[in-house]
Amino acid sequence: MREGWKTARLADVCTFKPPKKEARQRLNPEDAVSFVPMNNLGVRKKELELCEERLLEKVAGSYTYFAEGDVLLAKITPCFENGKLGIASGLTNGVGFGSSEFIVMRPGDELDAEYLFYLLSQDSVRDAGARVMSGAVGHKRVPKELVEGLQLTLPAVTEQKRIVAILDEAFTGIDTAIANTQKNPVNAREVFKSYLDSVFSDAVMQWEEFPIEKHIKFIDYRGKTPNKTSSGLRLITAKNVRMGYLQREPEEFVDPETYDTWMTRGIPKKGDVLFTTEAPLGFACQLDTDEKVVFAQRIITMQPDRDIIHPDYLMFALRSSPIQSRMHEKATGATATSIKASLLKKIAIPVPEIIQQKVIAENAGSLEQESKRLEGIYEEKLTALAELKQSLLQKAFSGELAADRAGHEIEGAAIAARSSSSTTRNP
Repeated sequence: MREGWKTARLADVCTFKPPKKEARQRLNPEDAVSFVPMNNLGVRKKELELCEERLLEKVAGSYTYFAEGDVLLAKITPCFENGKLGIASGLTNGVGFGSSEFIVMRPGDELDAEYLFYLLSQDSVRDAGARVMSGAVGHKRVPKELVEGLQLTLPAVTEQKRIVAILDEAFTGIDTAIANTQKNPVNAREVFKSYLDSVFSDAVMQWEEFPIEKHIKFIDYRGKTPNKTSSGLRLITAKNVRMGYLQREPEEFVDPETYDTWMTRGIPKKGDVLFTTEAPLGFACQLDTDEKVVFAQRIITMQPDRDIIHPDYLMFALRSSPIQSRMHEKATGATATSIKASLLKKIAIPVPEIIQQKVIAENAGSLEQESKRLEGIYEEKLTALAELKQSLLQKAFSGELAADRAGHEIEGAAIAARSSSSTTRNP
C-alpha cells in the first residue's frame, strides 16, 4: 500500500440505509420522485436507468429510499453475483425509491462515490459475498454485515478522483473493445447462415423436390418413456438435440437388458438425422456414435435412403430458413409449437444429385467449423478483456495504478479487438 493511504471499514466511511424521514422533510407527499425497480439497476454500470416517477406518498411506506449521490448494490441472488450496482444521479427532486433488495450506501467526506462504485465492482467482492449468502433457494441474500465490514484502501479524495478518472478512461476503451468483439461471433454465424439460406432459397427453383417421406424412413419413439437407471446405455431425448450438434448433457441411462424389447420401432445408425418436433420445434443434428443408444421423447429419427439423400445434406437442409419456415407454417400450438409427424412427412425438400449434395454439405460443414473456431477466439478475447478490467481494479486499490500503464494495457486490448474484427470479414 502506498504511503499516505490508510485502510478503513466501509461502515466507518459510509452511511448505510439513510432514513426515509429525509425525503418527508424535504418534499410534500404529492411531490414526484424517481422510482427504480431492480431491472433498472445496471450490471456494473454507474448510471441508473430512470424511466418512472411516482408520488412520494405512494412509495415512502414499503420501498427503499435513496438520494442523489448514493450508491446502490443489489443484495439478492443472482443480481448480486451478476454485479448489479450503480450510483443515484439525476433523480427527480433529488430523491428515489426502489427495490427492497437494494443496499444503499452514502459515502462520507473521506470517500468518493465513484471510487466506491469501482471498489464494489471487483470480482473479489462478489466471490466473498457469494460464499456467505443465506436464505431459501432462489432468495439468498448477501448479509449487510459483510458489505459494512469490507476493508478498503483509502487515499485522499483528490487521489481517489485521479484513480476514478484513469479507470473511467480505461474502462471506456475496454467496453468499446468488448462491444466490437461481441459483434464478431454474430458475424461469423451470419456468414454460415447466409450460405445455407442462399443455397436452399435457390434450390427451390433449381432442383426437383420430394416430400420428406418419399426417400426417408421415420423412426419414432415419441410417447415412450423408459425406466431410467444410474448407468447403462445412453438415453437420447430432445433435451440432447441442439441445432447442429448432439450434446451429452443431460446424461441419462437405461438398463442394457431392455434394449431389444425397447428398440422395436427401428435402429438408428450413425449419421442419421435427429429432429425435434416440439419444445423446441425444428432442432436437427446427426447421431454421432455407432454405440447402442436408446431414444425417447419428442425426437423423430430420419433415416434417409443414402443412395438418394446424403444424411449430412439432409441435416443442413432441415436447418435452413426456407425449410424451417415450411415446417413452422404447419406447426400448431400457441405457447409450445409442435408439428405432427403426418404433416412433417409432407414437407417438401429439394433433392439435387447425390454428388452435388455432398459438395453442399462439405461447404456448409467447413463454414460452420470455421465460424465455431472464430467464436472460440472471440470468447477468449472477451475473457481476456474482462480479466483486464479486474487487473486494473486490483492495481487501483493497491496503489499501483498509473495512467501510462493503464493506457498501455487498454491500447493492447484495442489492438486485439481490431484484430478480431478484421478476422471476421473472411472466415
